[in-house]
Amino acid sequence: MQRITNCVLTNGEQALLLQKPSRGWWVAPGGKMEFGETIKESAEREFREETGLHVEGAKLRAVFTIVVLENDQPVNEWMMFTFHATSYKGTMFAQSPEGKLEWKNIKDVSGLPMAEGDKYMFDHILNDKDGVLHGTFYYTKDFQLVSSRLTLE
Repeated sequence: MQRITNCVLTNGEQALLLQKPSRGWWVAPGGKMEFGETIKESAEREFREETGLHVEGAKLRAVFTIVVLENDQPVNEWMMFTFHATSYKGTMFAQSPEGKLEWKNIKDVSGLPMAEGDKYMFDHILNDKDGVLHGTFYYTKDFQLVSSRLTLE
């Protein structure tokens, strides 16, 4: 099972997002954990590698299991740990090695192209809802959402 970490950085009414070239979807910058890292270390490292910025005071806000199905059978599964930060240092890359970086108005994020499950994560974080959101999302191989379960802790 792959472990993925990411971080949503907000600054006032703006959120820094990354548009991935493969699907054109907007995501929170992040990526795969390396051996021996904590989830927080991974989220901070991945964010820095993709944006050039060092987030400070990141807090865990969502934990998801993503299951990809083929003929109703699981063929891939990963865990995603999402952090939120409001403070950072450094200079943002003019161009990320992973796609297009852009500050987006928080009220516009829900209308951007993205994975259906990410909409729940962004809603939870960007609307400043309390607690840690937990969920499982089931997708087809072409990332159409089949079903989901969500709980708030």
